[in-house]
Amino acid sequence: MTKLSESRFLKRVLWLVLACCSVSNAWAGIYQHGTVVRMRMGDCLPVHHGFMVAFGGQAAQAGPEVCPEYTLVSEKVVFVIVGRSSDQLVPLADVVDFRFHNNEMDVRVDDARRESKFSIKEMILRTEWDLVQKHIADELSSTPRLTDGNVAMRTRE
Repeated sequence: MTKLSESRFLKRVLWLVLACCSVSNAWAGIYQHGTVVRMRMGDCLPVHHGFMVAFGGQAAQAGPEVCPEYTLVSEKVVFVIVGRSSDQLVPLADVVDFRFHNNEMDVRVDDARRESKFSIKEMILRTEWDLVQKHIADELSSTPRLTDGNVAMRTRE
């Protein structure tokens, strides 16, 4: 009778371990959603290579490469992400799926087969970002705009 109870106990433990492993793997693959609101071309972030590259001497430096830099607005956080190369393009005003993987952001656009990997340059809470954007809009709307008539009057004086 003890063998029967031990085997039942082992089955339950194995099922529990299997369930925990599948839940953690499913959690790692869950995507969040965000909207790309801004894109500009900027300098690529430096890539940190391993030991051999660090002590291998100076490599021939090519011209400064430019990479796309995107502002991705999610539900709670706004990210500024930088692509690895100039061919990583994401459409503006498009809802993308993203997840975090190995200190990078993996972005999937329109159910693409592969994910694009981006480095995270900046992060800010969405509430703070909204306040900054409102402040910028208020500053732009309160700035007096010169019309052609005002310019003509000032030139005569």
